[in-house]
Amino acid sequence: MTSASNKHLVLNAWKVFATRDPHLVRDVFAPDAEWLAPADNATARALDGTHHLVGRDRIVRFLTEEFGTVFVDDVRVDFGGVYADGDTVVVETRLRATLANGGRYDNEYCFIFELHAGRIRRVREYMDTQRGAKCFASAVTA
Repeated sequence: MTSASNKHLVLNAWKVFATRDPHLVRDVFAPDAEWLAPADNATARALDGTHHLVGRDRIVRFLTEEFGTVFVDDVRVDFGGVYADGDTVVVETRLRATLANGGRYDNEYCFIFELHAGRIRRVREYMDTQRGAKCFASAVTA
């Protein structure tokens, strides 16, 4: 696949993630896919989970079931740059949402997608972990 078609594949995958349809989400990942985020990030802590998701089914569960229990409303992903070199696509995003604790989440990310045979094989996620932790700590008080 070309760099341009790989960019399209990854941007389309984001639309699929937003559907939270497990069958559609499953189709964009290779069976041996991995998703690696910074250790001890706020989302993993909120889920009492891991920063390293291994296997397509585990990633699908995170995106279609667990994500929505943490980021509960007003979820918005804005895209910055999207860059591709062969089977590697880099995406800059900003995620904003209402958290389960009532607080507001607002953080910037960089994702590196590694593709194989038209599917996502590996995602490496980078974010400001301190900013994320502050967002989770700022629950709305009545």
